[in-house]
Amino acid sequence: MPETSLQNKIAFLSAPSNYPERPMDVEAIETHMSWVFLTDRFAYKLKKPVIHDYLDFSTLAARHHYCEEELRLNRRLAESVYLGVLPLTQDVAGRLEFGGEGEVAEWLILMRRLNGELALDHCIRSGRVAANALEKLGEKLARFYANARAEPMTAEQYRYRFATGLDDIFAELTKPEHELPPATLDAIAAAMRSFLQRRPALFDGRVGAKRIIEGHGDLRAEHVYLENEPVIVDCLEFSKDLRTVDAAGDLSFLALECERLGAPEIGDLLFEIYRVVADDHPPEELVHFYQAYHACSRARIALWHLKEPQYSGSLKWPLQAKEWLQLAELHVVPLV
Repeated sequence: MPETSLQNKIAFLSAPSNYPERPMDVEAIETHMSWVFLTDRFAYKLKKPVIHDYLDFSTLAARHHYCEEELRLNRRLAESVYLGVLPLTQDVAGRLEFGGEGEVAEWLILMRRLNGELALDHCIRSGRVAANALEKLGEKLARFYANARAEPMTAEQYRYRFATGLDDIFAELTKPEHELPPATLDAIAAAMRSFLQRRPALFDGRVGAKRIIEGHGDLRAEHVYLENEPVIVDCLEFSKDLRTVDAAGDLSFLALECERLGAPEIGDLLFEIYRVVADDHPPEELVHFYQAYHACSRARIALWHLKEPQYSGSLKWPLQAKEWLQLAELHVVPLV
């Protein structure tokens, strides 16, 4: 039986009449690595058959594996959202259906549909962030980090990760086609590399304190939903290495995101709760380093979008990269 094309799968999943719950409408959303189909009550996520430097979703077996991983990992912080992994099957006539008798043509992640108005980034922009919701969020994250098992890593390996990471990040940011100010990039890179060389004990101390854990890895404000019991979705499922982080580094990314959205006080509150609940007091300078590193990494990711045909020539991503670099500039000041 010939393999069903991605276009056929997208067309099938875009038609309301194909769903068992018979929704009124289906909203199809394309992301960098997936398609998400929103019905009235559910979200169905399909992974694109893509290959990047850091992931390979090119085979059906690989996509099945990472669907299962996404389910397992995200149930740590959003158990009520991630409902299961569902086969999309194809019968002998080539017709697609959900969980039929035919061969598996694709694997989907089935999720409960979330209310976009409860996403933390939306709440910040609309000025509707309740203090009690943030306290619940802070406590949930702090307990998650406090209960996580320390991952095996030497201090040298931990510092080497940042040294090579900075090389990779600035190799992209300094490409002439991005037209980013060389003096700014040089100053940020020099401050971070100098800090890493001058203050190795700060990094070594985090390894020694067993604070390097398997975290979320992509703790953006848009991945946090302030429901009665907060849920945190879309963890980084395709690389354990990338989600093996300092708990304070994971949290520092969310704090940085809130700062970018104009609400730095949210990060302050989350760290205050974390220090008490997890009984951990990460050095402030190190948190600034993590945030500068995250900001530079996000600038690089923004520019990567320009390699996608649908984003070629877009002004959005270069502007976003510059916004991230402005934040990086702020956070390297305490490192000098």
